[in-house]
Parts: sequence; structure tokens; C-alpha cells
Amino acid sequence: MSYTHWIDRIAGQVLERCRSEGKDVCVLNGGLSVSGLQHIGRLRGEIILNSVIAEKLRDAGLRVRQVLTLYTVDPWKGKDKQLEQFINPDVGRKYIEWPLERVPDPKGCHRSWVEHYWRDFGDYLDYFAKNVEVITTGEMYREHSRMREFIVMTMKNRDKLIEVINKYRGRNPYPRDWIPFEPICENCGRIGTAEVTKLDLEKYEVEYKCTYCGHVGRARLTDGKLPWRVEWVGVWYTLNVDFEPYGKDHAMPGGSRDSAIDVAKSVYGINPPLGTWYEWVGYVVNGKDVGDMGSSDFIGFTPKDWVEVAEPEVLRYIYIFHEPTKRLTFSLDSIYQYVDIYDRAERLYYGVDKPSPKEKDYLDLIIRSFEYAQLKPLPREMPFQLPYLHAVALIQTLPQSLSDDELMERVIKRLKETKILNKDLDDLSRDRIKSRLLRARNWVNKYAPDTYRIRIIEELPDSIKTSLSDVQRSKLRILLQELNKLDVWSEDNIKEAMKKVPRESKDVERSFFEAVYLVFFGKPSGPRIAPYLAMLGKDFVLRRLESALG
Repeated sequence: MSYTHWIDRIAGQVLERCRSEGKDVCVLNGGLSVSGLQHIGRLRGEIILNSVIAEKLRDAGLRVRQVLTLYTVDPWKGKDKQLEQFINPDVGRKYIEWPLERVPDPKGCHRSWVEHYWRDFGDYLDYFAKNVEVITTGEMYREHSRMREFIVMTMKNRDKLIEVINKYRGRNPYPRDWIPFEPICENCGRIGTAEVTKLDLEKYEVEYKCTYCGHVGRARLTDGKLPWRVEWVGVWYTLNVDFEPYGKDHAMPGGSRDSAIDVAKSVYGINPPLGTWYEWVGYVVNGKDVGDMGSSDFIGFTPKDWVEVAEPEVLRYIYIFHEPTKRLTFSLDSIYQYVDIYDRAERLYYGVDKPSPKEKDYLDLIIRSFEYAQLKPLPREMPFQLPYLHAVALIQTLPQSLSDDELMERVIKRLKETKILNKDLDDLSRDRIKSRLLRARNWVNKYAPDTYRIRIIEELPDSIKTSLSDVQRSKLRILLQELNKLDVWSEDNIKEAMKKVPRESKDVERSFFEAVYLVFFGKPSGPRIAPYLAMLGKDFVLRRLESALG
């Protein structure tokens, strides 16, 4: 029986819809509100999921548009964390309930709030997906003819719209004369605070009275927004959307998406897009899950932060491997763990590693997810793979003053000396080594736990030599003897040599490792030491142990 990835299942449903409707172009849409920090959780459904489905549809011969809609006319709520972005939070208070796109940049470096917080997300989209079109709801209202058509339909079908929406409003139904539009008050700048008193569809404008400042005025239907439930359907209509993932907050039976589907069908006769819901992504700090990443709460980290320390394919793989309904968590100080998961998938894909008994149960999922995580064609043979923690070790065992080119040459020399690298490198392998080294350096400098931040002592001070106990000295002497015997200086052989040092008790074992860390790092603990000893080279390690025992 052939294996079906969850991506294949969803893509098959979208393909069937688009073909049955004779669509020239299949449209996949995602939606975000730029209310603050644009974190990596927002890549999950709105970008990466759609990206993989888009490629599947293209492979099937369809033309595809992947669109990301930014809801930029929504009111700015002025939460505590949003106000804290301003040097003086009281300055920010006057922008509460302004449309997001009109709120100024609190840092003063961009034209608006939206532009400022969009940069660390939008400028990095190409790392995570191909050919994503970005459109704002502000642009839709002001410039898009299909949105204008939709608004005219809305106003002409108000009675039916009110009837359908009121099914979901419980004890607070809209009155029969309700006009479904939220103008921006020309006096106080707020949106959602004005009561529309008259509609003039020929002039494409409304009259209103602002309940906040009392201003009475007129506004064109380009200067405001539809109520959210209607606006959502308006986006579907404007873009002709076929598929749209949505967060779990919209997924409750009878909830917001169900009501939007009802409005689309009953009022506008629109076939609503297919969709699938996805779970939020959690944020872990210092080993503690601090909750779901949130934009307006400024919880999490951005795609810019990710690509500085890890390849984008690593995040794509993790999102694609797991069903979208599974909650995932991420921590910047655990980046090496996510990279290790991806690297293992790559070795399994190329057959370099054999799957464990447990991995055999879901090997097809690993292989297919790895394939889907790629944004570039995979080479026939696996390029050289430098483990992340090896890169971390190399970065810290070589002089910080080296240029990038000098660093590469020293690293390649060290990898050959330690038999990690035993053949000439192709261009792709060299690029991968350089990429991983630079990302590892960023991780060490910014996020690595103290355990992984080390500095090799250039000269062993007498204070460390005299602090070693007789037991520690005897264990180091045995280690020196075992390391001297090694013909091939490699991490695995160093591990085997260390295992041959007798450890009569846990206290002796702890004392032995404390001595090794002190002799090389000047502190009693640190990361797994074998990779660092391998990268330091045999001559240096032997000389240092001799010095400690001299």
C-alpha cells in the first residue's frame, strides 16, 4: 500500500476542486494582521503549508498563485506590550483604535507600525517559500475592483446579510437598518467607533457619527473596512480563493469560520475555499514553555532571527513532518537540536544512515517530509554534512580574527586532519560548510547556553595545575597514554580513549571530567568535549595534557 503524506491528502482535495471548477489559476491564500512581532509561528500555515501545496499543484500542471493577505485596516488595540514599543507609552495611547497601517513606527525608522514590524518577516519570505504575493486589505479597499464589486453586493443584500449574521450574534443582533461598514473618523482617526447613519451607494460613501469624538462627517467606502466576518468573505471573493489555512481560534464548530462560510454561501452565492486548521506554535525560554507565540503580545522570535542561526529548510521540515494540528514549541537556545533532526532526515533520505527500528515505522513520512522541505533541487548524492555542534566547536577553537575565507580554509584543513573530511569538496558542500559555520557563530554569540560558550585557554595557568588532585592527575595521565595510541584522530576514537580511563565511582567520573574541562576551558564543566578535542588537533591536546601533568 502506497504511503499518503498529509500534504498529499490536502493537495489532492484542492486539485480536485480546481479541476472540477475549470479554474485557470488556483489561488492559495493566507492571512495575517501586522499587530506586532511577526514570529515564526506565522510561517506554519500561512506560508509553508501553502508553499508545499502550491508546488504539488504545479507539479500536477496547474497554474498557482500563493497570496498572503495582510489585514492592515484592523484597529490597533494598544495592548501593554504594544504601548511599550514607544519610548513614551503615553504617546502611543493616542493611536489606540487607529487602523494599523496609519499607526506611526514607534522606533521612527520606518513610515508606519506595519512597515516596521513587517520587515523581519516579509523581507525573509523568499527563504521559506517561492513567489508569495503580498497584498494588504488597505490596497484591496482602495484599488481592487473586485472588492468594490463585493462592497456594492454587500450593501444591496443587507437584509439577507443581517439575517444570516444575526444567527451568530446571540443576544446582540444587528438592527434591520444596520449599514455594514466601519469608516475611519476623519477627526480622531479611529476605526470601529463610528455609527453609519446614511449610505449613498452612487457616490460610494457613507455619513457617520463618531461615538468617540462626536464628529459628524462623510467617508468614502475606500476609507474604512467591512465588519470582520464580511471582510473575510470579501477577501475570498476579491482573490477568488480556493484554499486557505486558518488558526485554531477559527476552527470551533459554529465558530468564526463556519459563520463566514454560511455568509459566503447564503448571501453571496460564493463557494467558500477549502481549508485546514493549524495549531499555535509555543515559545520556550530557558527550558520553560512560556505560552503560544503572539504578535501583539510580542512573544516569540522572527524568521530573520531563524535564518541567522539555522537553515530555513530545517524549520520547513519540522512543520511539514508534523500534522498541522499538533502543537510545536521552539527555543532559540535549542537550535542545534532542530538542525540535528533535519540532518538525520537527510542522512536517512540518502541512505547514509540506516533507520532505527522505531524510525522504520515512519520512514516514508521522514523521506517525503525531507523532500517537501526543499526549495531547490536535491543533488543525486548527499553533499558533505557538517554537524551543527561540530561547527560550534570549530568556531570556538579557531581565532575570532579570521576572515570568512581564512576561516573556511582553516576549517577544511582541520576537518581533513581529523578524518571527518576525506575527499575533495564540491562547490555545494563548501557553501554548506560556510553557511553552517556562520550560523553557528551567530548562535554562539547570541543564544547559546553557557554550557556551549567556551574559550580555549591559550596558556594553562599554574593555579589550575596546582588545583588538580592526585586522583585527577592519575586519570589525566591514563587519558594521555590512550590518546597517544590513536593512529586516527577523530571524535569517535577520542570517545573510545576516554572510556578506557577507569572510573571507580560517579564521584571519580565527575572529578575526571572536571579536570579535563579545567585543563582546556578553564572551568569545571562544558559541552560534550570529544568534538572540541577533535577540532583542537592531536598535537595541541597532547601538549596541553603534558603541561597539566608537568
